[in-house]
Amino acid sequence: MTLASWITLSRLLGVPFLLYLLHNPTPAHRWIALTIFLVAAGTDWLDGYVARKFNQITDLGKFLDPLVDKLLVLAPLLAFIELNWVPAWGVFLILARELTIAGWRVNQKTIAGANIWGKLKTVSQILAIALLLAPTPDSWKTPNLIAFWVSVAFTLISGAIYLFPPKSNQPSAAGSTLDS
Repeated sequence: MTLASWITLSRLLGVPFLLYLLHNPTPAHRWIALTIFLVAAGTDWLDGYVARKFNQITDLGKFLDPLVDKLLVLAPLLAFIELNWVPAWGVFLILARELTIAGWRVNQKTIAGANIWGKLKTVSQILAIALLLAPTPDSWKTPNLIAFWVSVAFTLISGAIYLFPPKSNQPSAAGSTLDS
């Protein structure tokens, strides 16, 4: 296994800690959870950089990276439902998009590269989760929920564009990078 794949797997180690800390979301636990989440999210960039820089792009990495990304995002979102911080149907829309894209990818010979919508989806999800994790004052409740709904919108838009790309943007037979 390559260094890039180990970095990817390290991101998964944060998930149980996030769930544990959100079981009793004191302000201190929320700050720790936020730190863990942001460090884990940062490894998403790092593993890709290492894979490209040291020519460590592997089929295992192509499989693990998006899977671990989804687990890192969905774990706190599911905890937020339990805490009544976000509505379940919003998280369901994110989950439905992710399962649809994962299922669709199974039959693809090449995987389309990330476009601006996929990147906006990822950044907006990280931002929304970070805002919800942070022990912000009650006056931030509405802005935090707006960030969540913006991430849901970008998630749905990126999924639609991924499944139905404009004719001029369809990948060639040589395309092989992953959309998040």
